[in-house]
Amino acid sequence: VQLQASGGGLVQAGGSLRLSCTASGGTFSRLNMAWFRQAPGKEREFVAVYRTRGSFIYYGDSVKGRFTISRDNTKNSVYPQMTSLKAEDTAVYYCAASRLGLITSEVRRGDNYDFWGQGTQVTVSS
Repeated sequence: VQLQASGGGLVQAGGSLRLSCTASGGTFSRLNMAWFRQAPGKEREFVAVYRTRGSFIYYGDSVKGRFTISRDNTKNSVYPQMTSLKAEDTAVYYCAASRLGLITSEVRRGDNYDFWGQGTQVTVSS
């Protein structure tokens, strides 16, 4: 499975941005799709996941209420809609896919994901 992330850019604080991640080479509907981010000098952080089983959606605490993740299985794509952006949202955002049957406690862990995209930079100016 190959993942291609796009949509990053520079946005002012309070603004919005929508990222995209398109998968190829696998059965997209069977993949759990997630986003992580990593800011300079910081550890990778879980952002959100759209788990295929039960259409379960889960957000990281720092983005809850501001980010919305959706997926379109006809386009093999997953989209985090990011609103009310803050300077601390500045990071490289990575999409990830997992074939595993992840339970809730596992979705935050990056090592549970088999495939990763190349990352897209999001910069929020204050």
